[in-house]
Amino acid sequence: MTSKKRVFVAGHKGMVGSAIVRQLKQRADIELVLKSRHELDLTSQAGVDAFFAAESIDEVYLAAAKVGGIHANNVFPADFIYQNLAIQCNVIQSAHKHDVQRLLFLGSSCIYPKLAQQPMAESALLTGTLEPTNEPYAIAKIAGIKLCESYNRQFGRDYRSVMPTNLYGENDNFHPENSHVIPALMRRFHEAKLAGAAEVVVWGSGTPMREFLHVDDMAAASVYVMELGADSYQANTQPMLSHINVGTGEDCTIREMATTMAKVVGFEGSIVFDATKPDGAPRKLMNVSRLKDLGWNYKIGLEAGLAITYDWFLSNQDQFRK
Repeated sequence: MTSKKRVFVAGHKGMVGSAIVRQLKQRADIELVLKSRHELDLTSQAGVDAFFAAESIDEVYLAAAKVGGIHANNVFPADFIYQNLAIQCNVIQSAHKHDVQRLLFLGSSCIYPKLAQQPMAESALLTGTLEPTNEPYAIAKIAGIKLCESYNRQFGRDYRSVMPTNLYGENDNFHPENSHVIPALMRRFHEAKLAGAAEVVVWGSGTPMREFLHVDDMAAASVYVMELGADSYQANTQPMLSHINVGTGEDCTIREMATTMAKVVGFEGSIVFDATKPDGAPRKLMNVSRLKDLGWNYKIGLEAGLAITYDWFLSNQDQFRK
């Protein structure tokens, strides 16, 4: 009998990590190794090293990270840069030390310059100034990419990086103040529907363009990139440019997304845009031609993805009543 591949998913309770676990649980050839933050503190170098020494891990999906919205990034910049750097350094170094040959690091589209040419290609990395509000987090994610590249160059490892666009879906954060735009609006439209409200106010003019990817597509892409043969993967990357964008390659206005959200939730009132509130960047779209060339494309459209997410929200809304 062939032994199962032991795969460690770091951050398995988060939105992306849990989606990767759902993907891998369907595989008969994989044995998942999962540890909660109470069982394994990834910021502890000694603890992470002891874990890898004991567990004989074959592959790692590094989805663990400290994440938050604009407010949290502004108030706790030291926490965001330190904790993310610590997690990445500990996991990648211990994986190498204990002879894990393949690892997938999950980053963020915020690695790209604030004024990067649209759509943002992988080559835009380090070509301009970052968005100030989340610079510490972005710097940590860039360091994660460079850690993977450096272990590949010096030790011949096969450590890969994927950079997702804006994600949403099951296990998202639906906090009324600290969540991203899709979960925040979904909760707002839902509560307005229950209250019989005449309107829902959306911050900004509604004109900025944004790209959204359902987290199950992100998980599918992550597994796909991880399992590409080394020759196929390396032929599609360049030296010192080993990360790959993951997204739909399509975007819509915030107004279009809000209109679709209202339809999915069943809110029949008016949608009002408060143009006195900031819009943010006019457009943030990923160039995903590299991933398409590797043979992967997204499957879940925005309306279908919002419907899936809303069904999950309805089934789990007790945890959001805060």
